[in-house]
Amino acid sequence: MHNVLIIGGRGNIGAGLRTFLPRLDPDYHITSVDLPGALDKATESDAQCNFVDLDISTDPEGLAAQIADRDLVIYLARHGNLETMNALTDSVFKGALCQPKVPMVVAASSVHACDGAYSVHGGIWATWAERRFDEFDPPPERISSSITACPLDDYGREKQHVEQWCERLAADGHGAIAARWGGINAANDVNLTEKGYFSLWCHQEDAARFVHACYTTWCDGRLRSGAHYFVTSNNTYNIFDLELPRREIGYEPLHDAEETYSG
Repeated sequence: MHNVLIIGGRGNIGAGLRTFLPRLDPDYHITSVDLPGALDKATESDAQCNFVDLDISTDPEGLAAQIADRDLVIYLARHGNLETMNALTDSVFKGALCQPKVPMVVAASSVHACDGAYSVHGGIWATWAERRFDEFDPPPERISSSITACPLDDYGREKQHVEQWCERLAADGHGAIAARWGGINAANDVNLTEKGYFSLWCHQEDAARFVHACYTTWCDGRLRSGAHYFVTSNNTYNIFDLELPRREIGYEPLHDAEETYSG
């Protein structure tokens, strides 16, 4: 059995993980810790629904108790401003580190941790986001997961803080990966109004395949702990390069935004 805790598991990403991780491996047994009253965004009847209502921002001891004896902790929760979020992140990682057996951690970063490296509102990626692909020969070079975080706002900076914590866990000999999630929604809808969404979209099933790849690579003793990877589907017109997670953890996304894109 893989004893998993998702912190913030009723949201867009967590609902998908509760659905698709057990489909990948029925040995995943998942508990989700969420704020009392949090809306469950799961849409499939087989999503695991072992819920704990807990405000982890006010009860770090309760959080640490939930982390105890877990094999894998997936940190997705978000609440408040930059100061509040960084304090929440501190509590999560300290709660993991205080365990006799420190679990592996997959923690939510975002493509927006790297907003300084691209923009869909100016430059070449703006043209790309407008689907003017015939203006490129060859296409622009995709952005590698290897780049250092370069945030432009507090949201990006809170994700940079998460990445720094993953590096600290790795330096102490523990397993941690920062997932630079692309655009994930409960309906797996490509056709949102956000400019360029098709180029950073991630299906929930692919998000689960990423987490599964991280965890199995860690169990096999081959994980480059402390790494950060962009996580999108296998989109024809991706902005972000998936070669690094393919090579290092065997991430193989199945979906392509173009399959359902309607403009």
